[in-house]
Amino acid sequence: MSAASGLREGAPGSSAASLGGWALAVLASFSLLNFLGFASTFSALGVTLPYMVGELGWSWTQAGLGFTLLGVASASSSFLPALLIRRYGVRAPLVLGAFVLASGLLLLSRAQGVLPFFLGTITCGIGFQLIAMIPGTHVLSGMFSRRSLVFGIYMTSGSLGGVAGPWIVLSTMAGFEQDWRMVWIVLACAIFVTSLTCALIVGKGSDTHRRHQESGTAPIIEERGWAVRDALRTPQFWMICGAYLSQLLVLSCVSSMSVAHLTQTGVVATVAAGMLSLEAAVQVAARLLGGALGEIVNRRLLLICGLACATIGVWTLSGAQSTQALLIYALLTGIGVGLTALSSTLLLLEWFGKKHNLELFSIICTLVAISSFNSLIGGAIRDATGSFALAFQLFGCVPALVLIASLLIRRPHQHGDHA
Repeated sequence: MSAASGLREGAPGSSAASLGGWALAVLASFSLLNFLGFASTFSALGVTLPYMVGELGWSWTQAGLGFTLLGVASASSSFLPALLIRRYGVRAPLVLGAFVLASGLLLLSRAQGVLPFFLGTITCGIGFQLIAMIPGTHVLSGMFSRRSLVFGIYMTSGSLGGVAGPWIVLSTMAGFEQDWRMVWIVLACAIFVTSLTCALIVGKGSDTHRRHQESGTAPIIEERGWAVRDALRTPQFWMICGAYLSQLLVLSCVSSMSVAHLTQTGVVATVAAGMLSLEAAVQVAARLLGGALGEIVNRRLLLICGLACATIGVWTLSGAQSTQALLIYALLTGIGVGLTALSSTLLLLEWFGKKHNLELFSIICTLVAISSFNSLIGGAIRDATGSFALAFQLFGCVPALVLIASLLIRRPHQHGDHA
């Protein structure tokens, strides 16, 4: 079944074709923006940091703090896209995000000391949140009834950004005499144009979808769900929050520290970057496959599998040197992050409904700011012990603990009408 089929069922003739075409255009534009968002921030910074540290003479604690500020700024600004969407519509965060994220990337290109670097990462974090998961999941969950497959496609685009990010950095530097500053300039131009284009397409597609609903040529997806205060009282919500946090923790520590860690242990830099890209490529497959399986397989089971793989993968990375160990780390971490991110997002919708998903997902994105401190902690551990190994071992304990909780917990039961 096509991605637009869940939206087109029952729609007659040309109206259905028009609606399906706009739905696919919206999905494609959000996916491209998600791709560039991940590629230009977390993925690119993880590969560029060693060059910036070497040229500017920073410590790894300072470098880790910059990566931490990127994540904290992104998570702590999660309320902003939800607020803008409720008040001004979905175009608002996309247009604002175009200016904010491009400005942050240009600040990174001009960085000479740590303070401009910190300001650039903070600005990038806010800009990334404005264009990323919250607007995308909100619009797509309202336009498509078969959300598992659509979310799989959309979240796969972010993983593809992780795959492409290291090679975008390396190829750009190769084309500009190893100048890492040009990486940020190129990415700033790309993200600015793409964000504004996406705002135009998404705005037109959403308006078309609304008109078709009003005319009766498209099914109305009823927005029912738990009240926010009731959802926050359940252990299931906090388990989902912990799962989403754990995959971000693993993803960010691998993105920010794996290349530096592996090269320190004697792995060739191109091989280390290749493993990071392989891990992201496996995320692509995991999210696509998970999106398809999510229509027929219990999503809690997908979450359990994802958490187990993430735990084993990041623990393997802590001591990986042989080819076999490197492949185990890349494959299992990619599967773990991909399945956990997708299944936790789907479980939130499945267990708590669509009506207040925008607010609940924003709360989760805000609370997982704690995951951003892993780069600072990892950098401090590196400076204190001379290795990142202990950091990976500690961070792997988080998905392990959430895994235990996911084995014990069941779907929440509503008491009364929370619609």
